[in-house]
Amino acid sequence: MARRARGLSDRIFWGLCALALALVILPALAIIGSLLAQAWPALGGQLFTSTTAAHGLQNAILGSLLIVLGVLLVAGPIGILGGIYLAEFAHPRRGSLIRLGYETLAGIPSIVVGFVAYLVLDIEFHWGFSLLAGILALSAIALPYVVKTTEVALLQVPTTLRDGAVALGLSRLTALRKAVLPPALPGIASGLVVAMAICVGETAPLLYTVGFSDANPTLSLFRHPVGYLTYVVYNNTILPSNLDHQIAAAAGVVLIVLLLILIGIGRLVSRWAARYSASLPT
Repeated sequence: MARRARGLSDRIFWGLCALALALVILPALAIIGSLLAQAWPALGGQLFTSTTAAHGLQNAILGSLLIVLGVLLVAGPIGILGGIYLAEFAHPRRGSLIRLGYETLAGIPSIVVGFVAYLVLDIEFHWGFSLLAGILALSAIALPYVVKTTEVALLQVPTTLRDGAVALGLSRLTALRKAVLPPALPGIASGLVVAMAICVGETAPLLYTVGFSDANPTLSLFRHPVGYLTYVVYNNTILPSNLDHQIAAAAGVVLIVLLLILIGIGRLVSRWAARYSASLPT
């Protein structure tokens, strides 16, 4: 009787787990299916070879890639170094103040970050709508996530690795580089992917800092508006033309594909880091 009751409770538990998984997956599939159905007439070669002025997405795709790459180059190193400092070197009181700072920054609405960046960078510094202003605004949004995940990943590394490396005569920095960082790399990579995914979906900060341009982006950092995918989704949805709605849906599909690519890259980096960590001599 007790075994039958346990079997019944196990089946109920796994059934609830399956239901919860379905409640997560089915809405996502419904959204993707709806986007694909609406975007299907617009999906074609012209979508990727023409700019938004000619009902394409080339400039928006290139602009989004440039912005994400810029955020990765700015927020990535700063966030990783900040997480390392908090996990390994910061005094408890100083670390608490820094954590309070980045947690407060993480709670500020992105549109407020964009507005402040507009006032300081675009107006006060006379940058105008520019690529660098947008990168810095999104970096401020991504930075707390990178710092937090880096710190957590390092704190999860067993202290025995640190103690063993120091006992072998390694300096603190060498022990960090050879014994502590490799096991933490998968968590750090996951944090970077999450931060980049958040930045890919932002619109409000870019409206204030980057503006929008129908031309393909250049590498100029100042006084040059840049196109990006989320603006196409935001703007074309409110336009009356059915073709504009199809382009907006197509931009949504491209955004989802870009997110999947980022997740895939993050998985590959995590697996490489895990294999690298396992190959190190113990």
